[in-house]
Amino acid sequence: MVVLSELSEGSSSSSSTHGHRYDVFLSFRGVDTRHGFTNHLYNALLHANIGTFLDDEEIETGEDLKPELESAIKSSRASVIVLSKNYATSTWCLDELVLILEQRVKSNHVVIPIFYHVEPTHVRKQTSSFGDAMEKHRQRMEAETDANKRSKLAQKIEKWNKALIEVPDLKGKDVKDRLEVEFIDEIVKNIFRRLHISSRFPLPQLIGMEDSINFVTSWLKDASSPTTDILTILGMGGIGKTSLAKYVYALHSHEFDTSSFVEDINRKCDEKSNGMLDVQKQLYNDISKPSSVQVLDGSIYTSIIENVGARKKVFLVLDDIGSIDQLDKLLGSKGFHPGSKILITTKDAWLTQSSSPFKTNIKPKYAEHKVKGLSTIESQKLLCYHAFMCNDPKAGYEEVSGKLVKYCEGHPMALKILGRSLHNRDVTYWEGYIDRLKKENHSPINTVLRMSFDSLPSENDKELFKHIACIFFGMDRYVTVTILEACDVETRSGITNLIDRGLLSIGWNKELTMHQLVQEMGRFVVREESLYNPWERSRIWGHDSFRALKQKKKMENALGLTLDMGMLEKEKLHGSLELKTDALSKMDRLMLLQLNYVQITGSYKNFPEELRWLCMHGFPLKSIPLDLPVENLVALDMSYSNIESFGIFYSYPERLHKRLKQLIGSCSKDKTLLGSLKILNLSFCEQLRSLGGFDHLPKLERLILKGCIGLLEICESIEQCHELVHIDLSYCKKLEKLPRSLGMLKKVRTLLLNGCYFGESQIKIRDMDSLEMLKANHIGISSITSSSTFFKAIPRDPKLFSIFLPRSLVSLSLANNNLSTESFTIDFSSLYFLKLLVLDGNPIVSLPNSVRSLPRLETLSMVNCTTLASLEYPPHTLKYLNLDHNSVYKTLLRKVVFDPRMSPLEFFMNWKTPASFEFEGVVKIQPMAGVEEKVLHCLGWTNLDFIKGRHVTTSVSYRELEESEIQMYYEFGIFSTIYEGEEMPNWISDRSMGPSISFTIPSSLNKLRGLNFCFVLTPHHQHRIHEVPVMKISNITKNLTWIYQHYIEIVNMGRKCLMLLSHWMFGMNEMDAGDHVTITVRLAPSDAVTKECGVSFMYDDGEEKEEEEDVLGYYKSWNHIIGGDLTAFQLTTGEYLLSKHRFLSPNIDIPFPSYMFLCGEGACLKDVLFYFKALSQRKSSILEDVP
Repeated sequence: MVVLSELSEGSSSSSSTHGHRYDVFLSFRGVDTRHGFTNHLYNALLHANIGTFLDDEEIETGEDLKPELESAIKSSRASVIVLSKNYATSTWCLDELVLILEQRVKSNHVVIPIFYHVEPTHVRKQTSSFGDAMEKHRQRMEAETDANKRSKLAQKIEKWNKALIEVPDLKGKDVKDRLEVEFIDEIVKNIFRRLHISSRFPLPQLIGMEDSINFVTSWLKDASSPTTDILTILGMGGIGKTSLAKYVYALHSHEFDTSSFVEDINRKCDEKSNGMLDVQKQLYNDISKPSSVQVLDGSIYTSIIENVGARKKVFLVLDDIGSIDQLDKLLGSKGFHPGSKILITTKDAWLTQSSSPFKTNIKPKYAEHKVKGLSTIESQKLLCYHAFMCNDPKAGYEEVSGKLVKYCEGHPMALKILGRSLHNRDVTYWEGYIDRLKKENHSPINTVLRMSFDSLPSENDKELFKHIACIFFGMDRYVTVTILEACDVETRSGITNLIDRGLLSIGWNKELTMHQLVQEMGRFVVREESLYNPWERSRIWGHDSFRALKQKKKMENALGLTLDMGMLEKEKLHGSLELKTDALSKMDRLMLLQLNYVQITGSYKNFPEELRWLCMHGFPLKSIPLDLPVENLVALDMSYSNIESFGIFYSYPERLHKRLKQLIGSCSKDKTLLGSLKILNLSFCEQLRSLGGFDHLPKLERLILKGCIGLLEICESIEQCHELVHIDLSYCKKLEKLPRSLGMLKKVRTLLLNGCYFGESQIKIRDMDSLEMLKANHIGISSITSSSTFFKAIPRDPKLFSIFLPRSLVSLSLANNNLSTESFTIDFSSLYFLKLLVLDGNPIVSLPNSVRSLPRLETLSMVNCTTLASLEYPPHTLKYLNLDHNSVYKTLLRKVVFDPRMSPLEFFMNWKTPASFEFEGVVKIQPMAGVEEKVLHCLGWTNLDFIKGRHVTTSVSYRELEESEIQMYYEFGIFSTIYEGEEMPNWISDRSMGPSISFTIPSSLNKLRGLNFCFVLTPHHQHRIHEVPVMKISNITKNLTWIYQHYIEIVNMGRKCLMLLSHWMFGMNEMDAGDHVTITVRLAPSDAVTKECGVSFMYDDGEEKEEEEDVLGYYKSWNHIIGGDLTAFQLTTGEYLLSKHRFLSPNIDIPFPSYMFLCGEGACLKDVLFYFKALSQRKSSILEDVP
């Protein structure tokens, strides 16, 4: 999301637009103000970057205005006229005044009169000093003997007279009783604003940064904090942090008392020993008057910056901060004036909140914003702008430009540099350039990114970064940490430091990821260890590994080596390799080894003994080689291999003793061969039948057997793995039973049993003795079992059929197991620590009671549970609910109801809902025929019987059209219905032709409780299908506006008129008698036409109020309704945007494009994050009885 390029790079800070040489012309009387007020004003204007003309001559020569003064006025955008005591004594001043007022009429010249210790009435009526001066001019005219000169002077006096009468009528400034410093500051700001000075600065043209601009602008405009606001803009080098800061600074710096933008601070501090002193001086001179005093002590500068900041509301941009010390010396610890804004750009997220301002009693209000990369479309625009000077690639360049866009992964600086480098080059040159990029260490892109690497605080962090860039990119964080900790690399703080500097991020699945250009930079760093001999480097990967092994090079320095023949084949790097193990025999430092799909010959005893990680996907042997040195291994990954068994073989009892001794037996009395192993991954080993020997894996933490479709048995010795925290048995379809001892494990946090088909039979606990015995053993139980045939073939002891769940579980996944609601007959409350439960793809009809009993559940996923009809009262601790489904058929889900005590919730679901549907707190839909009469009565809806039984064709979320009975919809405190008709109900009292109506709420003895609004749509003669209009209600008196998009988005009108009737419930403070209200219906272009609209009012009548509260109490108890909590729906421009899409996209920060024309300029959502809560604290007591 970033910068394109600078516009007008050669433009200066002086006014050069539209033929103007100056911004401001100063007209003044030198004897009155030259060395005082006018001089101070002139310097303030220059300091604010406002180009200003001031005549240096003290003495007037000649009667007529100098040509250079006349030219200066005509080439200025504005004039400031300092009307002082002796102003009218100068004929030049009066001539300037006449010309300035003429320019005001001719060229929209801005005129700002300043009455400097003179009264405007004295100027207008020409009394006091102005009267005396004009009298002397008249006397001189009368004394003139030359007729031509006398006539000319008479004409001038007449013009002067008119000008002096006119100028006081302009909006002027009076210095009387004002401090001149404050007065001058006010004038400068006024000029800055009226001349739009910031808009002519060389602003960066930004592509794809609208979200970031809106966020920072909203932060700048927020005046709610009583202290200083500090915003840190984060992101990797070249991502656009500085460009974003420049953009908002140029647009908004004039709104503050004083401001400063200090760029490239870290570089300035590094380049010179006294670099920080220069930075402090620049900051001080920007926010205060420049001083000639020489300051050589940084602490003195810090103190005077603090003093200035305490007196003025400042806007500071500190660009590219590299250390806490830099921030402390620039900001100090005393704090800034309330309302001040400090924007910091840095690659290190940790710095800002560790600086001195946050160690005081009154801490600043803090916010962060991370600049993200460009989308593919935006990337292509940026590249093409620099390469072709247009938005799209030239013919023939489509494919090669697509490769470059993919290579840059949205990095704006890279796209800009590459685009400029490839300007006017042919396609062949482009293709060669891409190949060269991947081999070039010292490219401009690399240099920028390298700065983040060089700033890492320790060699440990640098080594960690190189390990991840070369070997562990894309791997699980936990696995990487476990392996590298065994290699004496500190990862806990190291990973945090890499993340803080934008060098690393953590993906959705906890994998380690980094931008492709950052990864390449890390690999370039390693290449620099030996530019031309890869085998001499500390880490060797890819084709370099292939060549080094094939050529049998000595790799004595290597810490890690990875070779994936499958990937080389994908990259079309053809070649065959039969690896002889003696090639590894002298790699004494090697601790990390990956040999995927490599044909290996020779003795495995030649493998390095210091190995901590061994990954050999596609390993061809049926078992682990006996001579493989595995004593120091902490992670063994043999996925996609031909291994048939691991550990003790129950099917070969005669081998038991020998195998124990040879494979997992003791190599000494107190050390087992696999005694260090923490991670065992045998995923997709389709030949694997049995797994055992766990008593010789005392440190095992993660057991991953995903996709082992032939696995039949797991040994009960698994209970000896006391450190086991993660077990993945997903899609082990033939696994006949889980070990009973599984429930005895005390540290297992994650158990994945997806696709194991345990639900084909149901186990029932038949007697209390069995149940009590199981409870006594502290084992959580599920009633899920294996196939029915297996059920008949084994003894009828319920204990053997149950899945024993460890009580320590935090995450449990049972997706795609053919589990019905009846499968969950056991109380899950013993799973006290369970926070995540995945039930995706199971034929569940309603939420099982056992799930409701989970005391700490936070995440519940029921994706693609196509038979789910109701979900009532999930655990009140729930924070995330996923009910999505990708079926082409609409969901059967009809009702979602929550516990009144529910926690704030994020949810996601597919809105392909049935005709009758209720998601409590979001929407309730029911046929009009089924709505109780007393509800309709409370809404004031009478005489609507004629619509019962009728049908209407509609669509939700722009899906296919569906015919249904006419429905009642309820959302946001708004009831509505849509039906065919062209005559509004007779109780709609106030009507207006067209799409809008304005009215004043009538006075009444009773309180207004609701408003009925109705409009009639006439179909477009060419279309049958139309969008349902957006409604906008504005209370002008109270400055409240609601923009409402109906739950139904599309309706088939055919050739007939359509009626939309709505009832808006309001809270205590939204609508009162005397309020002026406007309602507008907005349709899509070329859509239907609003024929007529109208309103009626519903008041409390005293006697019916209690009944109405009972009838509508449930509806009023919803949280996100008008009069309730609509905070998350409010825009920065004040309006409330009522749309179901806000529920579905809880983390967006800008309105949906289709609503932008209804919102104020620059509108974005006030609160980016949104957490749903169905019911407010006002919930009716009748709803408190929850199962």
